[in-house]
Amino acid sequence: MNAIHLRKFVAPEIIFGNGARHLVGEYCQKFQVKRPFLVSDAGVIRAGWTGEVLENMEEKGLTVTVFDSLSPNPKSLEVMEGARLYREAGCDAIVCVGGGSPMDCAKGIGIVISNGAHILDFEGVDQIRNPLPPMIFIPTTAGTASDVSQFCIINNETEKVKIAIISKIVIPDLALVDPETTMTMDAYLTACTGMDAMVHAIEAYVSTANSKLTDIHALEAIRLVAKYLPQVHESPGDTVIREKVMFASLEAGLAFSGARGRACDGPQSRRIS
Repeated sequence: MNAIHLRKFVAPEIIFGNGARHLVGEYCQKFQVKRPFLVSDAGVIRAGWTGEVLENMEEKGLTVTVFDSLSPNPKSLEVMEGARLYREAGCDAIVCVGGGSPMDCAKGIGIVISNGAHILDFEGVDQIRNPLPPMIFIPTTAGTASDVSQFCIINNETEKVKIAIISKIVIPDLALVDPETTMTMDAYLTACTGMDAMVHAIEAYVSTANSKLTDIHALEAIRLVAKYLPQVHESPGDTVIREKVMFASLEAGLAFSGARGRACDGPQSRRIS
């Protein structure tokens, strides 16, 4: 039997560019969504991005339920509360606006809704059986790339650890990657998320599960972060530079989700203290 040299990795439909967030209502209609569940957090709400997305969906006649009761690192109790509200409101899809924490929480809510168990029961690799509701993600940071990845990180507040849920089922259906949403990040958050993208890219490139496909994304992400992250600190209002850093995050996310996918095959889980 010949050795496997390459395996295609899963990615969502991606729309990249300034203003991509304004397509959310249109795509909800294409997915035949009537009652979306909008997941966000207080910081993104203050920045105004959640309100814009909410208004866009309501203009399309959609009935939206907003959930923003989550921590910077989402707790299992918050995921379960979100799932309860989703069911109570009779929602039929999940829209997320935010960084890694809201996106992980949104994934967790989708897992619980479709599989009917506690979120902590899904720790590990390929423990999810049923498809999630339609999911549309709008990232507001340039680094986590949870909008294109197969990972969901949730806090087990009882044992005081983070658990990793790894499955291609948690990859969103659509990522509306809009560089304009990063304009409200301060310098510290810009630096932290930019280095997160760099780490994702390097991790993917040195992974034993890398491939020619993931290497293309990883190397381009490294190049873009190295060149443009310093520039965005010098010119934080430059939309062109912000776009380059956001694209680096996307490239890095595609690389590390694909490169880590084969490395994770098996029953073991990843536990992060």
